[in-house]
Amino acid sequence: MTGDLAEDVEAAPTGPQRYSDGYAPCDTAPARARRDVTLCLHTWGLDHLIDDAQLITSELFTNAIQHTRTGRVGVSVTRHPDRVRIVVTDTSRAIPVPADPDPDAEAGRGLRLIDQLATRWGSDRLATGKRVWAELATDQAPS
Repeated sequence: MTGDLAEDVEAAPTGPQRYSDGYAPCDTAPARARRDVTLCLHTWGLDHLIDDAQLITSELFTNAIQHTRTGRVGVSVTRHPDRVRIVVTDTSRAIPVPADPDPDAEAGRGLRLIDQLATRWGSDRLATGKRVWAELATDQAPS
């Protein structure tokens, strides 16, 4: 990050607009990642996606912290003509699976929430861990 997020999210010479950063897995990191994704969407004029993108970013980031021993969590947001893709990477190769929590459980619904909010989502194993991603259609109405 160069210090001015607005400069970092300008269009690349070719291809989609993209912003990415890495975060230490600490208590304040999910809020910083949400803020950065929010600033990107605002810069791109996609304010109607901010609420859903914040929830998705929080859930994916928190899962990376809680369910892995990763030393760094990567977050990227990429704007395509018809969608925005949010990606969270960590060093675990374990693919996340939606839980089926008890009705009284206070946790375990994150991936099900993402499934409801995102146009589509998934995960991919990488040589260095995995990426979990979710997409929001740029023309979707606010939820």
